Formats: sequence, structure tokens, C-alpha cells
Amino acid sequence: MAPTVSPYARSYNSFSGVDIKGLFGNKVIAELQAISYSITREKAPIYTMGQADPRAYSRGKRGIAGTLIFVVFDRGPLLSYLGGLSSDGGLKFLSDRDDIRPAFVDPNAMTSNLTSSSGRTAADTVQNQESNLTSVGSDQELATAWYTDQLPPFDITLAAANEYGALAVMKIMGVELLNEGYGVSIDDIVSENQHTYVARAVVPWTPVPSQYAIAIASQGGVNTSS
Repeated sequence: MAPTVSPYARSYNSFSGVDIKGLFGNKVIAELQAISYSITREKAPIYTMGQADPRAYSRGKRGIAGTLIFVVFDRGPLLSYLGGLSSDGGLKFLSDRDDIRPAFVDPNAMTSNLTSSSGRTAADTVQNQESNLTSVGSDQELATAWYTDQLPPFDITLAAANEYGALAVMKIMGVELLNEGYGVSIDDIVSENQHTYVARAVVPWTPVPSQYAIAIASQGGVNTSS
């Protein structure tokens, strides 16, 4: 017998931070502690002669920006999932073949010479590292990110599920990471990694229809019984 949804679950529902998981691309990053965004837009008043009050407001550009905070364990929170420290290679971006990039082959790579994909090391001369101006754009290849600002755009999906079986989802689309900050102190019992980002669009919180919640519960995903 399929579970029934409680009448309380069919009314208003709320979610706390412990009910929400963050997916970056298609990967859940459990180290996410906080996420925020703000939407700003330029709106300017239009005045005419003989009138002190504005006749109308013109609408200009919109900007979306926010912050990400991760708790740090023994690895970079984002790069270990999406970048060069990821076990499956992470997201790829186009890079000049002559760029010097660390090798991510083994854990000892960070202590070895910085090596590019073409085999050049940091000890090479500047002349050897320079791109050939006659072949600009033709010596690029897919590479993994060493800095988070090198990551290509990705979507952040927040999925929420509470103990009543209510489900909701929101999405921040086209996220581009800008700044990164980190620090440790003798007064801090945990360390945090902060990022700022810009995005292209935000899909606000949307409840998942109850029939989907029941289908998930019937498969053992969420208990929606009263």
C-alpha cells in the first residue's frame, strides 16, 4: 500500500539548514556550510520640467552575486570535487599548452616540480615557456583547475527534504567563482574556506508536487506517512 501524505505536509512547510543538500554540477559537496545570494538592479528616476516627483523609473542592468562558505577538513572543498584534486579529473577548461600547471597524478605531486602537460618544468627558461605567436589559439587543450577561479561555469542546486516528506528545490545557474579566502587561527576550532561568486539566473524555492514525494517514499527514499 502506497504511503499517504499527512495533511500537515500538504499545508505550509519549512526547511532548516540540516534539511538541505547542495549539488555543485552533479556532485553533492557535504562541506558546504552556508550559501547566500543577492540580486541588484539599476533603476533610475525620470524627471520632467515643472514636476518635482519622478514621472517613471527606467529599468537597467541586473546583477546576481553571493557567497559560499565551506568547512575545511584535509583537502580543498571545491577542487577535490570539481578541480584538479578530484579523483575523476573534475570539470575541464581550455588552457594554453605552455602554461605551467601542477601535476595531479599522485599526492606527492604538490612537492614536485610544477610541470605542464607538454613536459616543461618550472626550471625551463621563459623563452621556452612562451607561446609561439604564429600559432596563437592552436596550442590549447582541456585541463583541470588548480585555482577555483579557473573552474568553468556550473549550476548550484539546493535540494530540501524535511521529516514530513515535503520536498523543495532551488537553483543558482551559471555560477562563476571570483574570490577565495582562507585562514587559520589558534582561536578557531574549525577552519573555513570562503568564496564569492556571480551568477546568471536564480530559480527560487519551488515545492516538489506531492505525487513525486509519494513516489520517492514508496521507493524507500523519504517517510511521508502521518
